[in-house]
Amino acid sequence: MSQTVNQHENYAAHIVNPDRTEVEFRPTRDGYGEGLLELCRRDSGVVVLDAALPKSTRAQWVHLTRCVHTNECVEEKSQDRFMDIGISEQDMLSTAAGLALAGLVPFVTTHGVVVAGRAWNQIRTIICYPNLNVKIGGGHGGIFVGPGGATHQALEEIAIMRVLPNMTVIVPADFHETKKATLAAAETPGPVYIRFGQEPVPVVTTEATPFTVGRAETYREGTDVALVAAGAMVYEALLAAGVLAEEGISARVINSHTIKPLDRKTLLACARQCGAMVTVEEHQAAGGLGGAVAELVAQELLVPLEIVGVSDRFGESGEPDELKKAFGLTHHDVAAAARRAVERKTRTYEATG
Repeated sequence: MSQTVNQHENYAAHIVNPDRTEVEFRPTRDGYGEGLLELCRRDSGVVVLDAALPKSTRAQWVHLTRCVHTNECVEEKSQDRFMDIGISEQDMLSTAAGLALAGLVPFVTTHGVVVAGRAWNQIRTIICYPNLNVKIGGGHGGIFVGPGGATHQALEEIAIMRVLPNMTVIVPADFHETKKATLAAAETPGPVYIRFGQEPVPVVTTEATPFTVGRAETYREGTDVALVAAGAMVYEALLAAGVLAEEGISARVINSHTIKPLDRKTLLACARQCGAMVTVEEHQAAGGLGGAVAELVAQELLVPLEIVGVSDRFGESGEPDELKKAFGLTHHDVAAAARRAVERKTRTYEATG
């Protein structure tokens, strides 16, 4: 077993406590803002565009200095790196395409449901078709955005983005991973979509936890079922693995932060070695991580797969924990799906003799 896996196993054992008393909570959008700020400090080619939501998306951190005591933005810093295009998302993506053609690395930022819906044609035809070096930050990803409700909760944009040729799609698990994903996006050729959220979510990684675009990471070893998660649901998968362990079910936990391209080698190995899989995501059950994993595995192997996600419905207003329960996205729901997958595996083995 590699040193990396051992490190992750130890860290997972520390955070898997249902009372959450030892878990730090931070918004993933803060990781995006920190990543942008670092990029602009060290890379003269990076520019940031926003569509009238710079405070919400943290894009304003590029040109405002934050007070170390209050964490509030207090003074203008480098306006030349930041452009607020206004409520004109299609124009923002077209402008970004021009900046990319001029040799710059534009990061465009707004709510995911808006950029993936309103500006999809510009993303498809002006950015992905010529394979331009434009990075897209989609905020308000998932349902854990509080009272914003269905109009603001992006539950379909992963599916919309991953079908586009040349597009890389990343769904980071927490604050640290979002910052790493933002830094890595600048070095990844072509269009990249990064999803982040507004509400604080559990921090399940450290600054030292490895992150590579296109490579899934094993956070807990197991042999009976593989829990393949992305975004804030990585934490729920880790909690579920702890519950399952008490029942004698050994669950492997995989952070598949890159939805496209998937880590084919790691995921197929999980399918072969565990014989049963569960995907876990804060997105529609159709077309997201679950759909991508199902497409991959079904072409190679015959293993039971359960998909935990939003079941063909729009979001609702409410507190994150309330919505998590209402939409079946708790670690108890993940554990139940794992039991079903293991039971299906057992029935299959019995039927085939």
